[in-house]
Amino acid sequence: MVFGWGESENAYNQAQSGDVNESNFGHEALAGAASFGAFKIFEDRQRAEGKPVSHQFAKELLVGIAGAEVDKLAETKGMDFVDREKAKSHAKRNAESMYDEHYVQNQGADQYDPNQYERPQQFNNY
Repeated sequence: MVFGWGESENAYNQAQSGDVNESNFGHEALAGAASFGAFKIFEDRQRAEGKPVSHQFAKELLVGIAGAEVDKLAETKGMDFVDREKAKSHAKRNAESMYDEHYVQNQGADQYDPNQYERPQQFNNY
């Protein structure tokens, strides 16, 4: 199951509030939070550098950041190895899906170019 923008943002806010424990925050919600957070980190870094990159490279960066975000969140939520790996798999698919939706489908971008395309509006609140 891939979370959309709204579900991922809600999970991100819930995870950031610290008002969550493992019993009510499963691997899918953690994956949504991690992928949203990873996309935000990616956007901030790439826009600061201002360099265009291929979609493939952008997605590889996103997946790496999402994995690190899963590890960080899973540690604070006390998740076991199996749930952590499930969350990483979901976060990877979710981050790639969110990227494709925003840059490929909605903007028809031929590459990630922070000078040409706007960042997702969901990040305007952060």
